[in-house]
Amino acid sequence: MPSAIEWTDETWNPVTGCTRVSPGCDHCYMFALYPRLRAMGVSGYGTTPEDVQLLPDRLRTPLSWKKPRFVFVNSMADLFHQRVPFDFIFEAFSVMQEAAAKRGHVFQVLTKRPGRAVGWWEAYGERFPEGWPPNVWIGTSVENQKYAPRLTVLARLPAPVRFVSAEPLLERLELTEWLESDALQWVIVGGESGAGARPMDLEWARDLRDQSTNAGVPFFLKQLGGVRNKRGGDAAVIDGEHWRQMPVSA
Repeated sequence: MPSAIEWTDETWNPVTGCTRVSPGCDHCYMFALYPRLRAMGVSGYGTTPEDVQLLPDRLRTPLSWKKPRFVFVNSMADLFHQRVPFDFIFEAFSVMQEAAAKRGHVFQVLTKRPGRAVGWWEAYGERFPEGWPPNVWIGTSVENQKYAPRLTVLARLPAPVRFVSAEPLLERLELTEWLESDALQWVIVGGESGAGARPMDLEWARDLRDQSTNAGVPFFLKQLGGVRNKRGGDAAVIDGEHWRQMPVSA
């Protein structure tokens, strides 16, 4: 469905449900939105947010979208959750490869489990004779310095675009090591929003902006965070400037 997420056009959820793995998950919007969708009777949300469900009937949906677009894969789940079988992940990647070739879509996969992504690629990569599908980007979330090593794992994947989502940004991050080693081709930053949102210091975002621009890596400021107003869109500025840079797609 069309997305309000600033860095994508569409969301595609062949999997729903997830479980928390680190502090960035504490106030995840999925856990708040899931019950509303269940109450509305939306297919795929009939149980609880922690119940990871495979929805094979949604797999080929991107092939029906004729206009090329950026597609966020599993905004309501994690494709590399341990309850998602490798075969199903392969099916999803096969659809992404086909849809990219036929429709020109760019798929943006975001996971908090890059180790499982590496394990899947090591087991199934040979099924893609031409290598990693060129229009499939993959990123991982890093909310504080403790989880920055996820980027070392992510760098083992041969995707043309590897990115970090520093959202919710919970403290100052030092990512120069990964920015200068070509482990990352894109940096997204955002504060936490919604009930109980933890504040983001603008200086943390400014510092990541500087680290990214110094390394020549595109920087995208999604929003500044907040309880009632996430301060996105025109309100998301650093020193009076919007930062909405995107990688160049293959």
